[in-house]
Amino acid sequence: MNLKITALIAAALLCPALHAGEEQFLKNARPITFEGKTGEGYFSPDGKNLIFQSVRETGNPFYQIYILSLETGDIHRVSPGLGKTTCSFFRPGADEVLFASTHHDPEAKKKQEDEIAFLAAGKTRRYSWDYDAAMDIFSAHRDGSNLRRLTDARGYDAEGSYSPDGKQVVFTSLRDAFPLEHLSPEERSIYEKDPAYFGEIYIMNADGSGQKRLTKNPGYDGGPFFMPDGKRILWRHFQTNGVVAEVFTMNIDGSDVRQVTHFESMSWAPFPHPSGKYIVFTSNKHGFDNFELFLVDTDGQHSPVRVTFTDGFDGLPVFSPDGKKLSWTSNRGSEKQSQLFLADWNHEAALAALDLSSSTPEAKNSVASSLNSSLSSEIRAEDARAYVNYLASDELEGRKTGERGALKAAEYIASRLKEFGVCPLTTNYFVPFEFNAGVNLDKEKNKLEIAERARPRAQQHENAPKTNLSELRTSFEPDKDFRPFSFSSNGEFEGPVVFAGYGLSVPGKGAEAYDSYAGLDVSNKVVLALRYVPEGVEPKRRQELNRYAAFRYKAMVAREHGAKALLVVAGPNSPNAGKLIPLSSDGTIAGSEILAASISSEVADKLLANSGKNLKDLQTSLDTENPHAEKAFEITNTAARLSISLEHTKKTDRNVIGIIPGQLNESIMVGAHYDHLGFGDDETSRENKNEAGQIHNGADDNASGVSAVLELAGFFSSQNPKPKRGIIFALWSGEEMGLLGSSAFAEHPPIALTNIMAYLNFDMVGRLRDNKLTLQGAGSSSIWRKEIEKRNVVSGFDVTVQDDPYLPSDTTALYPKGIPVLAFFTGSHDDYHRPTDDADKLNYDGIERITKLASLIVKDLVNSDARPEYAKVERKNEGGSRDALRAYLGTIPDYATEVQGVKLSGVRPGSPAEKGGLQGGDIITEFAGQKIANIYDYTYALDAVKIGQPVQIKISRKDQPVTLTVTPEARK
Repeated sequence: MNLKITALIAAALLCPALHAGEEQFLKNARPITFEGKTGEGYFSPDGKNLIFQSVRETGNPFYQIYILSLETGDIHRVSPGLGKTTCSFFRPGADEVLFASTHHDPEAKKKQEDEIAFLAAGKTRRYSWDYDAAMDIFSAHRDGSNLRRLTDARGYDAEGSYSPDGKQVVFTSLRDAFPLEHLSPEERSIYEKDPAYFGEIYIMNADGSGQKRLTKNPGYDGGPFFMPDGKRILWRHFQTNGVVAEVFTMNIDGSDVRQVTHFESMSWAPFPHPSGKYIVFTSNKHGFDNFELFLVDTDGQHSPVRVTFTDGFDGLPVFSPDGKKLSWTSNRGSEKQSQLFLADWNHEAALAALDLSSSTPEAKNSVASSLNSSLSSEIRAEDARAYVNYLASDELEGRKTGERGALKAAEYIASRLKEFGVCPLTTNYFVPFEFNAGVNLDKEKNKLEIAERARPRAQQHENAPKTNLSELRTSFEPDKDFRPFSFSSNGEFEGPVVFAGYGLSVPGKGAEAYDSYAGLDVSNKVVLALRYVPEGVEPKRRQELNRYAAFRYKAMVAREHGAKALLVVAGPNSPNAGKLIPLSSDGTIAGSEILAASISSEVADKLLANSGKNLKDLQTSLDTENPHAEKAFEITNTAARLSISLEHTKKTDRNVIGIIPGQLNESIMVGAHYDHLGFGDDETSRENKNEAGQIHNGADDNASGVSAVLELAGFFSSQNPKPKRGIIFALWSGEEMGLLGSSAFAEHPPIALTNIMAYLNFDMVGRLRDNKLTLQGAGSSSIWRKEIEKRNVVSGFDVTVQDDPYLPSDTTALYPKGIPVLAFFTGSHDDYHRPTDDADKLNYDGIERITKLASLIVKDLVNSDARPEYAKVERKNEGGSRDALRAYLGTIPDYATEVQGVKLSGVRPGSPAEKGGLQGGDIITEFAGQKIANIYDYTYALDAVKIGQPVQIKISRKDQPVTLTVTPEARK
C-alpha cells in the first residue's frame, strides 16, 4: 500500500516554535509524520529512509511497520498488517529489515477485534507497553517479502537492532519467565504485575542462530543497540521498582558492564552518536510525566546535558548515519498526538556542552580558566566532577605525598579556597609537616661481626674505646646476612650477646603474662630474639601474644631493659624462616633509640655456636610455653659488633587548611585527604602484574572526598550572615602513608584543639551504589544518631550507622584528642588502590547528595546552642601490627556493609582465598572453628592459624550456607 504525505497539512499548526533552550542543539525542527499515532523511527544506513511504527489503518488498532522515503515522502507498509508489531531496524549491507510481530498468533485477529470494540465503547487505556508473549522477531525485504522468523521462544522477543556489519542482532527477551508454571508464587505475582521485570538482553546471529543471554540482573533490561564501532552494546536497565532506569554499556559478550548515567530517574531509549563520543537518551528527570531528551558522554564522566525543554513527551531519539540530523518521537504538536520529528543537529555544540571538544589529554586535564569560571557556589554534581577530573588526572601522577603531583594538587586546592573567599587558617593555606619519605642503606657503613670470645667488661658499653676482637672473627654482608630495621638508630655498639627467646613482654596475672626478660640481665648487651610468637600455642593464646609482637614493640622492650642492640631472626619453625625483613619506611620521623636489625639463620647459628645449643631446639622448646624450657641465657665467649648507618630521606609536604570565621572562637572542621599512591610502588597497592607501574589516579580514594569538602567550602562561603561558629576546611596529605598530615596537625596544632567542636571526614564517597551510605564514628558523640535521623529524612539514603571512631582514615588522628568525629563512606570496591580507580567510575549525583546531607549537619552544628558531647569509646584490640601477622589469605573486607560476619568485596588474584573458592559478596561466618561476628573476630582468628595447614571456612553466599577449605600462606 502506498500512502502520500501531502503538503495540504500545515506543519506550522502541528509544530510550535523551538523552545529557546533547544536552539543550542536543534535547528529546523519539524514533524515528518502527521497521520495516526506514530513513533520510534530509525534511519537506513544511507540516511535516505526511516523505518517506524504507526497506527494508521482501519481495522487494526495496533502498531504496524512502515518505511518513509526522506527523498520523496512515499510511505509503504513492511509488516503483514495483522497483529501487533514493534521495534524495527534496517540491516546494514542488505535489502532487509527486522521487526517484532505477533501476526503468527492464532489469537491475533481476535485481539484486534476486541481492542476495536473496546475503543468504540469510548474507553481508553492508560499507556503501558504490551509485552505480548506471542511477540517474536522477523526479518523481511524492505518491500515486505521474504518474511522469515528469527525467534520462536515462548515469551516476548522484541526491541532488536543489527550490528554495524549486519552480522548480529541484539534484542530483548522475557523467555526466562517461561513456562510461567515454573515460577515461584512471588515471581508469578511479579510477572502478572510487571512482566518487564524478567526482560534480559540477548544476542544472536542475523539468521537467528546462536542465541545467547547477556544480562542477568533483576529488573528490565531492554532497548539495546550496538555502539558505532560494534564492540559494545548500549541499553537501559530498570531497577526492580520499575520506576528508575539508567543507561549502561557492555562488551558484546556481556562482560565489562559500565553504568553511564546516575540520573535517578527513568532514563531510557539511549542511542549513540555516530562519532561514538556521546549518547542521546530520554528521561523524566524534570517531572514524572515530562520526558525530555538529554546528552551524556559515552563514558559517563560528565553530567547529562538537557536537549529539549518542551512539556509532554520527547523521546526515542536517533541520529542519522552522518550524525547531522536527529529524529525523535514527540507529542509537542497542537493535536498532542505522537509523531516523528526531524531537526538539524549541532554536533560541535554537543561536544562543547559535554566538555569533549579538547583534542589532547593535556588540554582535558589542565586547570583551565573556563573550568573555574563555571564553578557554582551551589552544591552540584557538575562541580564535583570538575574537581575529580583534575585531581584524578594523569597530570597529577597519583598525588603521592611529597611528590610533584601532590604539590600541584595542594596548589589547586588552595586556589579554590582563595577563589571562594575562604581565609587561610594561619598566615597562608599551607600547614607543612615533615615525614620520612624513605630509607637508604650504605653497605660500606653497615657492618655485623661476630667474635668467638667476649671483650673485657670495661668495653661493654656504648662509649667504650674499641679493641680488637678475637682473631676468630666472622664478618657478614648487609642485605644478604643482615639488614637494619628502618626505625633503627644510627651508631655502633659491640658487646656480649644474650638470647631472649621471643623477646616478648606481655602484662597479666599468672599464665596470662609472658616475660622473656624475667631474671635476665641485658644491660649494655646485644639481644638475640625470635620473630613472631610461640608457634605451638593455642589460637586464643596466639591472639593474646600477637598484640605484643610488633618489631617496634620488641625493640622498645629490649631498650627499656637496657639493651643497646636487638637482632631478630625468624626461626625454623616459623613462616618466612631465616628471611630478612624488608627495609621499608613507615613514614614516621621517630626512631627507636636502639640499634636493631634482622638476621639470617646462618648468623643466628653462628651466634649460638659457642652455647652448644641450636636455634631449632631452642625454638621448639619455647613453642609450647613449656615452663621447664630455657627461655633466655647469655651466650658465653661470644660478642657481636653492629654498625648501622641509615640515610633517612626526609621530605616536607603540606596540609591545606582554610577557615570561614564565626562569631565565636569555636569551629566545626570538615576534611578529606588529597594524597594517593603515585605509581603504586609500595605494598599498599593492589595492582595486578599487568597494572604494575601505572598511575594510581585515586578518583574515589580520595578525589571524591576532596570534591565534597570543596563543594562545602564554596557553599558556606556564599552564605550570609556570618555563622555562629567557624568552619575549618582541612585537606590532608600523608594519609596513605599512615595519617601523617592529620597526625602532625593533632600533635602540633596551629590552633587550640579545644576550639574544634567536631570533625566530619570524607574518604571514598564517590561510589554510591543502591543508595547505600555508611556513616562511621557515631559512637563518638550522642548527637550523631539524632542528627543522622533528622537530616536523612530529607536526604533519603539507605544509611548504615557504625559507632567505632577508630577508622583507617584521618578521624583516628583527631578523635583521641577529644574531638567527636563522623565519617562519610560509600564502601570499598575492586578498584580500591589500583590504577583502575578512575574518574569515569564515580557517581557524581551521589557525591552531590552526600555533600548536601553533610551541609545540613554542618549548619546544625555551627548554629547549635551547645557543643556536641564527646563520648569515649574504648578502642577494640585489633591484634598485632602488620609485621606481627603471620598468615595471609588475600581477602578484601567490605567495611561498608553491616552484617553478622565479615562480608567480602573481593579477593586478591592468585591468593589462598581465591584458590579456596572465596568470592566477592561472600559473608564469612566461621573461620577455623571460631564464630565470626565482625572484622575483629576475623583478624583474631587469622592471627591464630598455622601456615600451610588447611582450615575450614564457613560462608553465606546468596543466603545459602557454603563450607570451603583454605590454606593460609605466610605473609611476606
